[in-house]
Amino acid sequence: MHIGLVGLGKMGGNMRTRLRKGGIEVTGYARDPSTTDAGSLEEMIQALPTPRVVWVMVPAGEATDSTIRRLAELLDQDDLVIDGGNSRFTEDAVHAELLAEKGIHFLDCGVSGGVWGLENGYGLMVGGEDELVERAMPLFDVLRPEGPREEGFVHAGSVGAGHYAKMVHNGIEYGLMQAYAEGYELLLAKDIVHDVHGCFKAWTRGTVVRSWLLDLLVKALEPDQRLSHIKGYAEDSGEGRWTVEEAIENAVPMPVISAALFARFASRQEDSPAMKAVAALRNQFGGHAITAAGPSSGTGDTGGNGHPVSSAGPTSGSGEVS
Repeated sequence: MHIGLVGLGKMGGNMRTRLRKGGIEVTGYARDPSTTDAGSLEEMIQALPTPRVVWVMVPAGEATDSTIRRLAELLDQDDLVIDGGNSRFTEDAVHAELLAEKGIHFLDCGVSGGVWGLENGYGLMVGGEDELVERAMPLFDVLRPEGPREEGFVHAGSVGAGHYAKMVHNGIEYGLMQAYAEGYELLLAKDIVHDVHGCFKAWTRGTVVRSWLLDLLVKALEPDQRLSHIKGYAEDSGEGRWTVEEAIENAVPMPVISAALFARFASRQEDSPAMKAVAALRNQFGGHAITAAGPSSGTGDTGGNGHPVSSAGPTSGSGEVS
């Protein structure tokens, strides 16, 4: 089997290597001349036997949209495009319809495994027609982990189902990581616990919380259990947001995943406007002390002696207004 692969970054480049090791011929295209096999998208397509299979592995959004629009212009009837990036599931129907106008087929494939996928294989979640999935199965079998197919691959449903399953997978990942992170912080805060790294390592066998994510946390803590070289700032890829939006749309309670997402938002704040409001309200109704803003707070007031403390009002419930 011979396929085209558009996008040769960390994931795409490793996937090309794994496919080749598994006997799949790959002609890859990327803008980076040091990694590409073809000088242009057109050259890549010309190198492929018909009917062609082209796997797209570029960032979600405009990069994927523009690539699929260009493929719609260049490919022929009965060719197959597989979007293996992190596209939002709602975009899959749009891409499938665009390609179908020329008789070009489409599958969406959620891919999990990150930089470890080259060695361990990738978890694959696919959406699309049965016959197209079977046509691409030699690719999926090489990319997935060794072992029973159903333990690393699923044909989740129709177009969009693959990326939907991957979205939910990533939402669960948010919740799992946040739970480990909160446990880590509590262990670190308690003075009687001296070996935080050892606690996590002891959980990697025989316990109900063991997982690959736990293994990775143990690896991260090994050189420095305080993670002193890392700032407590976490981005989100978008799929956590989409998961929460879908929960709202479908009236599905999702307190853990939504809290994990909001925790990442909080990590990006040098000074929380919401907590300023809480502090101000506590001061207003209860006369509670407040901490003066420093020069980095953006208030313009360093408050050398602190802000004045107001008396509690008669409706505050404090019972003391003097």
